[in-house]
Amino acid sequence: MGSPRRRGNTNALLEPFLEEWEGLGRQAEVFWLYEMDLRGCTACRTCQRDWTGFGCAIHDGMQEVFDGVQAAEGLLLACPIYCWYCTAPMKAALDRLMYGMNKFYGETRGPALWAGKHMALITTCGYRPERGADLFEEGMRRYCKHSSLVYDGMLSERDLGYQTTFLDPEKVQRARAFAHTLAERMGR
Repeated sequence: MGSPRRRGNTNALLEPFLEEWEGLGRQAEVFWLYEMDLRGCTACRTCQRDWTGFGCAIHDGMQEVFDGVQAAEGLLLACPIYCWYCTAPMKAALDRLMYGMNKFYGETRGPALWAGKHMALITTCGYRPERGADLFEEGMRRYCKHSSLVYDGMLSERDLGYQTTFLDPEKVQRARAFAHTLAERMGR
């Protein structure tokens, strides 16, 4: 979860998704990135020396995120879109996962520790999604291709402003339907 607000629009959209997801017999663990001690990648490449784990020289909350990702079938990035991309803590996590999971950047090319895992997006933005969340989605498509992840799509909903109600029955239904779509794509 890349939102700074526990009662914000992104969480409002994530809640019906998670209810449906768990109703389908699936499990989810939510990491509130704004509440974690996360620092940005320093490009030290220490992680590239350990092909069995995260191997990051920075000791913060990212080890917990890494362990969660390793144990999961996939990732669902839930994030509001700020300036056409994800929030700063989400970007820091994505950078650290890119290098900690992909052992491509050392003296010898190693494996992608998360190859074959699924990734999907839930985003909220102030513009029409095709103009507000499209750049982030394209970035995540490339991220998935580079990391040998399976990109499973995005649910993006627009917020029309602070004077309007964000969550309505149609958005709830689309969030629930997205849970079904992802479950089908992931199998089991």
